[in-house]
Amino acid sequence: MNEIRTSRLDKDALKNKNLVVFIHSNMLTLNLLPSTNVTLPNPNLVNRNPKLRGLCLPILPFTKPSIQNGHPFRCSANLDSQISHSRLDFSNILRHPSGFSSRITTQILKAASGTPDEVSPDGEIIEPSKPKVNMKLALIFGLWYFQNIVFNIYNKKVLNIFPYPWLLASFQLFCGSVWMLILWSFKLQPCPKINKSFIIALLGPALFHTIGHISACVSFSKVAVSFTHVIKSAEPVFSVLFSSFLGDTYPLTVWLSILPIVFGCSLAAVTEVSFNLGGLSGAMISNVGFVLRNIFSKRSLQNFKEVDGLNLYGWITIISFLYLAPVAVFVEGSQWVAGYHKALGTIGNPNTFYLWVLVSGIFYHLYNQSSYQALDDISPLTFSVGNTMKRVVVIVATVLVFRNPVRPLNALGSAIAIFGTFLYTQATAKKPKKEAVEKKD
Repeated sequence: MNEIRTSRLDKDALKNKNLVVFIHSNMLTLNLLPSTNVTLPNPNLVNRNPKLRGLCLPILPFTKPSIQNGHPFRCSANLDSQISHSRLDFSNILRHPSGFSSRITTQILKAASGTPDEVSPDGEIIEPSKPKVNMKLALIFGLWYFQNIVFNIYNKKVLNIFPYPWLLASFQLFCGSVWMLILWSFKLQPCPKINKSFIIALLGPALFHTIGHISACVSFSKVAVSFTHVIKSAEPVFSVLFSSFLGDTYPLTVWLSILPIVFGCSLAAVTEVSFNLGGLSGAMISNVGFVLRNIFSKRSLQNFKEVDGLNLYGWITIISFLYLAPVAVFVEGSQWVAGYHKALGTIGNPNTFYLWVLVSGIFYHLYNQSSYQALDDISPLTFSVGNTMKRVVVIVATVLVFRNPVRPLNALGSAIAIFGTFLYTQATAKKPKKEAVEKKD
């Protein structure tokens, strides 16, 4: 009877010993255990049962702890505490005996690096997928560019046969307002809690947004789309000038970066085939309007950071529509009926005209919405570079669609201006880092 009990004890001890040796060997592979005199095989157990001698593993030499960033991993000399500190799930041994070793390695590395893990229901670690993140950003950028191109093409098509930018700009703001009300009504977008102080804070930014939008639309009606976008690439020049006037300081690299913008825009304007003073001044006023919108938004909306970008833009669109619609009636209202009949006579099919107007209104809001979504997922520098490349894509697309004649010097000036905008984004990206260092000092 005693021999049977001894045999059972030996078998149980052998199973426990093999389990400990198995885990211990995995940890040794990573050099996580420090030097110690502890040996795992039990000599007394081997001596009592000679049949176990062939099954026992040899005594393993222990290596010195590995050095990571100048600091060794610190492990307790007690083997039980070493196993408990590694945070291993022993239920995985029974469920995944073949893959348990690789999961030990992954969990130990994760624990050593301090990176939080995402665990599936069966205990497996889920790694974040970079291709999925890149695919999401590519989709957002693709929608942003595509919607911007569609807006510019159909906006210009409408203005070519119906040259009343005040009405068209008002309708585009109206479409954006209805779109946001639909999103809020069906709870597709959380509606922000607003109050009187929030509306008052929005009045200034919405006014400058209205000025920027209607001025750009007037410019589109008088000159080629490509020329308007080249002039609008000079927006950083006005941003630096107005911000400096209000007390902000910029390093020399920022001031130098605006020189090619000024030179490129000047060269493009002089050599533009469709040059029109009203189109040039409209694009310039648009730059001023959008720069002042950004400046006043930072100053007046600091206490409303809980409102996300998409909701903020939605309320700016609604207030801008209320600003622009009455003025549009006053400026152009008497010409709309005659212009409408003339447009229908030019295009022939009224449904085509309605479709063009509707597409320009919907895609105006959609591309702005996509830009805000892109800004939520990427850094401001990446957004600025993407915005610069967006102008390049739009200019090329509209030149191909409308077949606008482009002179070599005009193309060179446009390229210099856009390259200067890129240099500006690179120079201003270093400014926040410098300010952060100064604040620490």
